[in-house]
Amino acid sequence: MTQRAPPPPGRAPLCFLTLLLLLNAEPAVSRRPEPYYGRLIGRLTQYAHGIRGTVYAVDDGTIFVRGFAYDGTGPDAYFWVGDTPQPSPEGTLVPYPEDYTSRDPPVLSAHTNSDILLRLPAGKRLRDIRWISVWCRRFTVNFGEVFVNPGLEPPRARVLPEFKRLAHGLRSGNISVLDAKTFYIPNLHYDGAGPDAYFWVGNGTEPNPFGTKVPNEMGSLNPLRGYQGEDIEIQLPGKLTAYDIDWLAVWCVEYRHNFGHVYLPKDLDVPPALGQTKITTSSTTSHTPYSSAKNCKEILDKRLQVRWEVQDDHVQITLAARLRREQYMAFGISGAEGRPAMLGADVVVAYWDTKSNQPRVADYTITHLAQCDGERGVCPDQRLGATNDAVLVQGMQKSGVTTITYRRPLAATDPGKDKEVLTSRSQSVIAAFGPLNSRYEANAHSFMDTTRSDVQLDFGAQSDNTCIGLAELEEGGPRPWGPRIIAGQTVLTARIGPAAGLRGYTPITGHPSWGIAWYINDQLIPEIYVERGQTYTFLVEGGDDRTNPAKFHPFYISDSSEGGFGQKREEEQRKQRVFAGVAYDNEGYPYPTAVGRYCEWTHKTVDQSATTETFEEYMKTLQLECNEGEPAVLNWTVAHETPDLLYYQCYTHNNLGWKIHVVDPGTPIPIPGDQGARINIGHALQFAPLTLTAAIIVTAICKMAAR
Repeated sequence: MTQRAPPPPGRAPLCFLTLLLLLNAEPAVSRRPEPYYGRLIGRLTQYAHGIRGTVYAVDDGTIFVRGFAYDGTGPDAYFWVGDTPQPSPEGTLVPYPEDYTSRDPPVLSAHTNSDILLRLPAGKRLRDIRWISVWCRRFTVNFGEVFVNPGLEPPRARVLPEFKRLAHGLRSGNISVLDAKTFYIPNLHYDGAGPDAYFWVGNGTEPNPFGTKVPNEMGSLNPLRGYQGEDIEIQLPGKLTAYDIDWLAVWCVEYRHNFGHVYLPKDLDVPPALGQTKITTSSTTSHTPYSSAKNCKEILDKRLQVRWEVQDDHVQITLAARLRREQYMAFGISGAEGRPAMLGADVVVAYWDTKSNQPRVADYTITHLAQCDGERGVCPDQRLGATNDAVLVQGMQKSGVTTITYRRPLAATDPGKDKEVLTSRSQSVIAAFGPLNSRYEANAHSFMDTTRSDVQLDFGAQSDNTCIGLAELEEGGPRPWGPRIIAGQTVLTARIGPAAGLRGYTPITGHPSWGIAWYINDQLIPEIYVERGQTYTFLVEGGDDRTNPAKFHPFYISDSSEGGFGQKREEEQRKQRVFAGVAYDNEGYPYPTAVGRYCEWTHKTVDQSATTETFEEYMKTLQLECNEGEPAVLNWTVAHETPDLLYYQCYTHNNLGWKIHVVDPGTPIPIPGDQGARINIGHALQFAPLTLTAAIIVTAICKMAAR
């Protein structure tokens, strides 16, 4: 008999649970009113040269001057700080700009309404100074100053706890919020085996699917790699700040699972994000070389990723998409404001020239919705006698994604053909995919491959990033391991372990994986052969903590290749036949019975599946970690009417298990590791003992006899 677990609490109505989840995940109002520039120090007093500006303490070593004005006519003027009662020659020069290349700091130039970030010289802190001045050294004249209140407490970084350790070896040191957008994560460990895992932020009492992806330390939105004790910094995307979120997590998007998280306190008071925090990156990590622009938008049903950044009188644009051979991607200014209009549009067509194996870009004018005939149509500007204003910067093809970066002027250099790129407000843009003709010019496109609703872009934005990343295809991935077989054993252990990437669960089953799978007798999802009329004992160690979904995996047997009985609606549950591991309470609600302690094969470092040729080598890179407690004991007697094919699965999650072949006594079955050989398990199972060790010995004897 199966050990019976206590019945779960009564179910809440589905509509109530959905409403509760939506309310729980509703974005919270920012705890810090925006814009926030730090602690107010005061306004600059004007004595000469039109000095004006409001001064803030960003942190104890950084000052922000908003709306700074100065006529620039002073012969030797600088920002100047000191601790004397009044501004005086006994001060310290604060260079601006900070990254000057000359031998001496540059003299302060003219400003009309500038926002300026000043870093105090090494060793100086806000508490060490009494005033900030615009000072002329040659004539020892104070053009304007502001005094620092001795009791001023500037914002400072906040130290949080470490990541809660839930799955995939995630752990870290204490996480710090350096400023309103920047997190410092020291000593980060993560095995990298989650198939769709990202840094993830959001609102609510627990991490949930209604969150936002956060780029990694390289600014990439590809799924997270493995980390082995690295110190990294990450920045929140777009307009998000630490005041807008309740938690930071590592989250698997595809399977909606939380690998670990940390909460942000309600009384957070950290420096504003004004560029004072420098992101540090790992030189060992490769990533897609997009433009360095912080602006990014996905259009055409998220199939085209557009990044942009204004550079002086030009805009640099990066297009990334999964293009077919001899296909182009086009992007530009719509022919009409407020709607997508191809006619009259000014676009750049980007593609990969397969003959020369080089990226290409060309400026196009659209005067007619037909192929270019040399006078009108969808024509390159050069073919119409105008200038090709699109200048190629770089391009690459990697993992099935074509990425091309180009520059074009903001101004309309060819009146009647070009359109101005605005930086003062948003404007309508269009995009399309289509085939190239024999001249390598844009041919027609289908209705599904062009912009069908108004898309607005603010080219003057500083950090408008809503991209979630383009999935990449594996190129020449590692060879999958073959399927494994267990036969002739009546006592089996069921534990959790890694899904082994492109060598393991997914290539064997054809199903997606969220990074873990069942290990039966410490074999990754083997196919199990059982005999009708025989009793089998499963020692299940899939977890018994219902409060931690990432480590709660009750074992059950059904005819579903997907599993996840407990997460299905009642009508979906009725489509499954369950043969072991599920019981029903007095009210008719199902609950799992094979609930035991948690044992997991974990990576000693990061996932090594791609670099180990055999499963046996891979097992040497893993270590078994078990919680206290006892396994659940699931006894299953295979009835004579049992179907030929069943599956062992996880009650709470999809896609963790694999096949159980049900055979009649005396049926030949495959020998593990030799798909051409067969053995007869009828006699071997007549005297099958109840200990795992003895069962293994019987199987070994049968193998020898077959040879």
